[in-house]
Amino acid sequence: MKQKEIVTLQRSLLHDTEKLLNQQIEMEGKSSAYYLSMASWCHMMGYANAAKYLYTHADEERMHMMKIFHYVNEAGGHAIQPEITGVRHNFNSLREVFELILEHEIKVTKSINAIVDHAFSAKDFATFSFMQWYVTEQREEETMSRRALELFDIIGEEGIGLWTIDQELGKLHSAAAAEGA
Repeated sequence: MKQKEIVTLQRSLLHDTEKLLNQQIEMEGKSSAYYLSMASWCHMMGYANAAKYLYTHADEERMHMMKIFHYVNEAGGHAIQPEITGVRHNFNSLREVFELILEHEIKVTKSINAIVDHAFSAKDFATFSFMQWYVTEQREEETMSRRALELFDIIGEEGIGLWTIDQELGKLHSAAAAEGA
């Protein structure tokens, strides 16, 4: 007996927009995995507050991925679960972790901007509107990443510097969580 295909609404999502959004899904998924790996390294190295900051950040990145995932499917497209490979697990220093985070967040911002530009050019105002949340979110992500990295220069890493930086990362994490609430 032939199984009947479920009828769905026609797609409103352009194929090239769907491709870009699936690339962003992959980027957000890799971000989540990357930050989870960094959190584990920080935890192992005794940077409890940095680890907490990054565990939370990993969850947020997964939420960002899922938000796009649902949007693609609800617009009649097909969201693709990304294959996550090549995640780095060891780092040279706490400073390197936060330098890599800022570098990564800048790449994410550029990717978001490319999707917004594409959506506007294609007159896909639904996607353009949907992506505005990401534009604002990325500004916050970059600002937070810069602030975290500034701690290394302001406090210094000598003596109790790294311990103090870890304490300040905990405060930064708490302040960000309070703003998000």
